[in-house]
Amino acid sequence: MTANVILLDNMLARSGADAQPVRALLRSGVQGLVDRIWREQDDASTKAAPFEATVQADLFFDRLLKLTPHNDTERITQTKAIQLEIDLAQTRVLFAQSSYSIPRPFVCALVFWLTAIFVSFGLFARPNLIIAATLFLCALSASTAIFLIVELSRPFTGLMAISSEPLLNTLAPLDR
Repeated sequence: MTANVILLDNMLARSGADAQPVRALLRSGVQGLVDRIWREQDDASTKAAPFEATVQADLFFDRLLKLTPHNDTERITQTKAIQLEIDLAQTRVLFAQSSYSIPRPFVCALVFWLTAIFVSFGLFARPNLIIAATLFLCALSASTAIFLIVELSRPFTGLMAISSEPLLNTLAPLDR
């Protein structure tokens, strides 16, 4: 997404003076996009679904389509900019349609199943320190694996979230 935003801004910068208002819409929309995806602000913009198109995104696309190129270079640049915007929209739709969470009944069944396995191991093993330490390490390993699976199923929140920094860092070059 970050690369597409930067490329889109570069295309608009080369599209002439008519594209500057559209470019300003792009720059103002990046912060709102970051806030909505990563829920970094607690305002009205974050109450909407993170990957749904906003009115500002629709307005940006409409204005991009209405640009009138004056020569072949601007026409090609506009076509590429439209394609980049479509790529961004496809990314948004991909994330909007995907399900991030693992169903709770599956996780509960998995935990129950692993608990039963470790209890059965404990029933049939003679109690000593080595057996207890081995069972503890195996249970810790299994619970860490379950935690990682659940954590990685939500890529924009939690301990191991995708960072918003690259997209936020696009704001500085876009302001030039």
